[in-house]
Amino acid sequence: MKLLMVCLGNICRSPMAEGIMRNKLPDEFTVDSAGTISQHEGEHPDARATETARRHGVDISRLRSRPITKEDLVTFDRIYCMDLHNMADVVSMAETEEQRDKVRLFLQEAGDHANAEVPDPYFGGTEAFERVFALLNRASDVISRNLLKRN
Repeated sequence: MKLLMVCLGNICRSPMAEGIMRNKLPDEFTVDSAGTISQHEGEHPDARATETARRHGVDISRLRSRPITKEDLVTFDRIYCMDLHNMADVVSMAETEEQRDKVRLFLQEAGDHANAEVPDPYFGGTEAFERVFALLNRASDVISRNLLKRN
């Protein structure tokens, strides 16, 4: 199964989600991340995201930002968006109902319907990155368990 994590710039939330999910799923799963904008294309994740992930045993230091493509909507089985704006941008790229059905809110997929959006920690400090990591980690536990049951 191929999973894609999506946020705005692909330097904070989605690379952390990618790293966390890679650690929780076996190698037969492909996990990648992308952004809805290309502003940071080719850049490593934000240093605060990298450091937060490292403190929790997740290495995202080698990841590079890339924008989502129409091909991603074909290639990936599930596309997990971090917030409603990301989701709307990705859904607008979809050319078929099948592609639209692949797109989901990450936290909502984990059963958190009251707080379905992962806040962007970019303008926050260490605490904001820690809160986001904790949200992603808890949601990844649920999603990975559910995916492993299905496969």
